[in-house]
Formats: sequence, C-alpha cells, structure tokens
Amino acid sequence: MMSNGPSYRLHPVSILFNCIKTAREGIFLIVFGFITFDRFYFILLLAIFSLLGILLSVLSWYRFTYRLEAGELRIEYGVLIRKKRYISINRIQSIDLTAGIIHRMFKLVKLQIETAGSGKSAEASLNAIKLSDGEKLRNALKGRKESHPDIEIEGQEESVNPLREITPKRLLLAGVTSGSVGIIMAFAAIAFSELEQFIPEHFYDRTFDWISELAIAFIIGLAIVVLLVFWLLGIAGTMIKYGKFAITKVGDELFITRGLLEKKQITIPLKRIQAVGIAESVIRQPFGFVTVFVEVAGGALDSGEDFSTVLFPIMKKTEIESFLQEFLPGYSMESVHFTPLPKRAMKFYLIRACVPILVLGIVATYFYPQFSWLAVIVLLVNFLLGLMRYQDGGFSVEPERVIIRFRGFSRKTMLLYHKRIQAFEKKQHPFQKREGLATIKLSILGKNGTGKHYRLKELEEEHVDKLGDWYSYRE
Repeated sequence: MMSNGPSYRLHPVSILFNCIKTAREGIFLIVFGFITFDRFYFILLLAIFSLLGILLSVLSWYRFTYRLEAGELRIEYGVLIRKKRYISINRIQSIDLTAGIIHRMFKLVKLQIETAGSGKSAEASLNAIKLSDGEKLRNALKGRKESHPDIEIEGQEESVNPLREITPKRLLLAGVTSGSVGIIMAFAAIAFSELEQFIPEHFYDRTFDWISELAIAFIIGLAIVVLLVFWLLGIAGTMIKYGKFAITKVGDELFITRGLLEKKQITIPLKRIQAVGIAESVIRQPFGFVTVFVEVAGGALDSGEDFSTVLFPIMKKTEIESFLQEFLPGYSMESVHFTPLPKRAMKFYLIRACVPILVLGIVATYFYPQFSWLAVIVLLVNFLLGLMRYQDGGFSVEPERVIIRFRGFSRKTMLLYHKRIQAFEKKQHPFQKREGLATIKLSILGKNGTGKHYRLKELEEEHVDKLGDWYSYRE
C-alpha cells in the first residue's frame, strides 16, 4: 500500500471530522446569530451555512491526497488554492496514532507527524486512515520492517521489549489523588465568564444576599459538596485519560498507549528527551506515590504534568529506580544526596507566600468583614506552603548532570544532563545580596521549539558560583 507512486485519499469518515471542526470553529457565530436574528432568519442562515460547510468538507476530503515518494511524504490539499507539503523522512521526529470513538467504530486512526520544526500543531495530520494503513505508513516513514505496539494492546504476547502497564487499582488511585479539582474549577470559571452576560443582574444581588445570611457551617458544607462533585469529575477524567496506560521501549524509542474513549499512541525518541522529572503532589506525597514525566524537545502532542509528557501517571517512590533502569538507564537516581537551602532563606519563602495574601485579605475583610475567617484560613495555608517550598528546595551536582528539587504546589525533582542545558543564569536582588544568597535559572529546549526554565531560589551564593563554574567547565 505504501509503495512509491500512487496517491491515496483519507477515509470518507474524514468528511464528518471536517464538518465537526467547522461547526466547532463557528460555534460563537451560531450563538451570536441565535441572539441577534429572528428565529426564521436564524434557521434559514443556519441551514445555508450548514450546506456550505458540508460541501466544503466534501471538497476538502476529495482534494486531499498523500503518497510516499522519493524518501518523502507528499501531501496535496486545498479547495481553491492547491497546496503541496513535502516532508522528508529524515526530518521526522515522531509519529503518533490516535483513535477516538468514531475512529474505533470504523477501525480507523488519526496519524500525526512531528518534525524538529513542528510548532504548536503537528507538521502533518491524516485524520482518518485505516489502522493497518497507519501502521504500514508509520513503519515506512520510520524505515523499519519490525512491528510496533499498536493502538489495541490487549492480548499482546509477551515481548522481549520492556513493558509496563497500569493496574485498575493504581488507575483508580491516580484518579482519587489527581488533584484535578483546580483545573476543573478553572474551566468552570471560564465557562461561567462566557455565560455571565446572559445572567440578570438582580440574580447576582439575590444570590449574594442569600449567601451572606447563611450560617458559616452551612457555607462550609455547601463548599464541601461542590468540591466533592468536582473531585468526582476529576477522578472520571483521569481514569478516561489514562485508562489502559502502557509504556513500551523498542530500540531507541518509547511507545506510550493510553485512553479509554480516545486511544492514543505517543512516540518518544530517546534522543529528544531533554530532562526527566518526578512530581509529588501534596495529596500523593504522604502516601509515597509519584508521577514520572519527561521534557521532550519539539511539539509533543501529549500533555500532562504542567504540559510535559507523562511517562507513567502513578507509581510508588520505591519503584522509580527500577523504572528508570528499565526505560531510561542514563537517568538513574541511585545514591543522590541533596544540598538543602540555608536557614536564612526561609524568610524569603514565607514572605513571598504570605505578604500578597495578607494584603488581599485585609482589603477583602474591610469590604466583607463576614468572610474574615476565610482570609485567615487562606493565609495559614499559604504559610504552610511557603514553609514546604523552603524545606523541599535543594540540588545535587554530578560530573555530567545536575538534579534540582523545588516546589510549586507539587514537589518536583528534575534530572538535567549538562549537554541538554541551553543556558545557566544567576540572579540576585539587593536583599539576596545582603544575605549572601542567589537564584539560579536553568533552561532547556521545550515544546514548540521554545525554552523550558527551572528556578531554584535563595541558594548559597557560593554554591551558585560553583554551579556556574560546573556549567562553564571552569576549574
């Protein structure tokens, strides 16, 4: 099928995907038309635009062709303006397969190709091709004859290649401790801000008066119920995203498959890995569970921990060493000793954590004294967070790599090889200089060709200078 010469079209289901994409991009115009026009004219305009969208989707599918020729993947597309894209096999960094619900109904996949110059989106995307054709095309573009783990990994025979899968118990635990409440609440806030203009103003006044008259115990109970609902949604989202998670190492590449509703396969060439990270959330840390992730140069299509690529969503801290030895032996953490932050750095962490909250709390209490207790709770939480950030900060330097540990909300340990660090920066404001402290900033290549930066604040200035000498190969 993938021999040089003939051109191929996508599966006709691609027309449906084009229609869905057109509808999604025009959703705000549809809402605007519903609000602005009378019902008759709205339905008429909606019918006209729907017919145009379907026609455009059919023409887009018909005009889209691809073929493999002369060591290149050649794609031609465009309805009015004909466009041609040639992608050399030598430039391809990774090839990922995705199978959503509709794909799986027709035994199709979506194939996405990344190159070193990929931006926020893939260099090329074939949104509906047969699973067998996708595997053949991937192998042809990779220049390999051997088979790779496919989208359906169930029933796969035992392989000599390292393979780890997530168990149902661990998957449930990952959902329970995911900490997705904040993310879901943020999305809910964005959605509410979009719908806010349609809510009558008197509704706000009545709601606020009603809440102000309630007992504190009732308000706390209501908040707990809301958080519980968001927590359950977070559990469901995590289990859907990481269901049937498996990681396999084949040669110099890692293959990750995951997803219950939308099955994805992500390819990670080892040479593109810039750093390995270990994340311990506030919820997971007391129980000894972590998430292992990597920073990959280029436009990786799978995002997890702070938009990094998750290697394994949850494992015991005691399992990290065996996992790294099996999949990334160069990133072993055996016998790592961290140099902690000096005691005089503690006040900087506490001031940063507490002063902004204290100022906001005073202002909020002045206007809404009935909620002063909430400001005290938030201030106490930030005080504890600042203390934890100080206690968790530290670094370890070796001849070929440096390991730094810091905390935002989660404690993170980053393993960075010297050859992967693009820049080293020392920062020092007057208060730090008076105390003999300084901040370091390490930069590596990240997604979309941009930089990824890591900061460790209030180190001993002497240690920072030694790290600068290590980075510059100075004696």
